[in-house]
Amino acid sequence: MDIDDIPESHRDLLQADVATLATVGPDGRPQLSAVWFLVGSDSVALSLNSTRQKVSNLRANPAVNLFILDRERPSRYLEIRGDAELAEDSDYSFAQQVGAKYGADLREYDGPDATRLVVTIRPTRINAVDMEAGN
Repeated sequence: MDIDDIPESHRDLLQADVATLATVGPDGRPQLSAVWFLVGSDSVALSLNSTRQKVSNLRANPAVNLFILDRERPSRYLEIRGDAELAEDSDYSFAQQVGAKYGADLREYDGPDATRLVVTIRPTRINAVDMEAGN
């Protein structure tokens, strides 16, 4: 399964400015964070600060959910469940791509001991919901 499996009716949500990332915390409960993201040909990827709890969560359990709400029609949303793959972004090349989309320098959000990781979400299930349309 990959991004191409998202129905045309919901592909516009991939252009949203923010998504909600859910990871599994150390106590087994969900932890949610608003995140910036980029869409690739077969996955969605994030740039995360290595010192954040969500990164620790993903290292312990790669199960992830990315939720994108249509803020103009909140009865419509896209849910991408999957497994996260983490890779070092020591030269900030991916972080710069994310920053270009959002007009930000992600280094400004990182402390002196932080690094960046590319978190690639490999979809295992995609739910495209429109409650007004009955699905």
